[in-house]
Amino acid sequence: MVLIGIDDTDSTTAGMCTTYVAAAIADRLTGAGAAVGMPYLIRLNPAVEHKTRGNAAVAFETDAAVASAHDHAMRVIQEHACIDSPGTDPGLVIADHPIAAMPRAVRRFSTTCLHRIVSMDTAGELADDYGYARYGWGTGRGIIGALAAVGAMATHQPWSYELIAYRSPARWGSPRAVDPESVAAASSITYPAVWDSFDHAADYPVCVPRTPCPVLYGIRGESPAVVRQTAAAIGSESVSRRQIFRTNQGTDAHIHAPEVPLRERTAYRLPGTVVAPPQTVEGGHVFVDVTTPAGQITAAAFEPTKGFRDVIRALVPRDRLTLYGTHVAGQVNLEKIHIRELRHHSWETPTCPRCDARMSSAGRDAGYRCGRCGTSAAGRIRMPMARSVTAGWHEVPPSARRHLARPLVRHPTSAPITPPA
Repeated sequence: MVLIGIDDTDSTTAGMCTTYVAAAIADRLTGAGAAVGMPYLIRLNPAVEHKTRGNAAVAFETDAAVASAHDHAMRVIQEHACIDSPGTDPGLVIADHPIAAMPRAVRRFSTTCLHRIVSMDTAGELADDYGYARYGWGTGRGIIGALAAVGAMATHQPWSYELIAYRSPARWGSPRAVDPESVAAASSITYPAVWDSFDHAADYPVCVPRTPCPVLYGIRGESPAVVRQTAAAIGSESVSRRQIFRTNQGTDAHIHAPEVPLRERTAYRLPGTVVAPPQTVEGGHVFVDVTTPAGQITAAAFEPTKGFRDVIRALVPRDRLTLYGTHVAGQVNLEKIHIRELRHHSWETPTCPRCDARMSSAGRDAGYRCGRCGTSAAGRIRMPMARSVTAGWHEVPPSARRHLARPLVRHPTSAPITPPA
């Protein structure tokens, strides 16, 4: 058996898609008589600077001979990858062994690529150590993701699945014809086994990309059967082909336990306590300071997270929560939060029972006194607080969710979820 990994064949401006390139290679191999396993769509660290939208790499297993795998893969990449587009640096890795024989170091490398920034030298040296063939175009940076995708095939993860429908090449770059009402209806029937196909709050079909790539839509779900069922109910332009991928999307595989100090561009799960009232700045972004085991940090909910920002605005000092998000430039960009404990009382300056005036401090440890009538009080009084937020889980809407982030409908929890499923 042979493992093939591909990465960085697409472009933010010129289009293409690494999943399409991988599917085209698989087609060439099956056309030549080889068997090909279900491909793996692996999302890597979403905070990597050199990436297109989802930082995806693809790998699959085949019984083709190494020479045949090499020849077909090289030709397809040359034909379809945006090699001449600035910032596109494709990589190809070919490993001459089955998934079951994956070296432990290659599996660890794949996990590392979810949490950290990895150098090309590290990837190249590891591939060479195990005799993997590797090829790069441009800087060859795609070799990192290609090797990580190969290693991910042998990791133990709660896999999900995505069915990707591709457009006819003649329609690439033109407006997509997908009936949003059919997407909403189809996703409602199969939810929560299929998720993030439609954002009902925004009235928007999240599964339909807005880039000039070959993808018409992508349906994510718990099984191959349920994504097929959903796709079959969507009305759209003609589909040139469909491909189902096993994937780590929707798993929180990128989330890391707390460490001191926090690494830059790493996603964490951070327990903490709110220490100051949230602040809303120009543009609608919301920030709140939280003390955590790694020190005090600022958590950010940006404008595209829409109603999720109201949850952050409603926090008050001494609320206890867990943050989920990526640490960048000294702050954590939030994907979701778990509010573990809300503060429901405050200590207020007493009001004079005689003249209803607000009392003033009478001095250190001297309680409070009314400036009008001289009535005294021993200290502040405990008052209930009206809260507009509930304890439990709160997440960003589907239109703002990272591919890797696990939606709350997939969480094994009985805690309240907002918004409810």
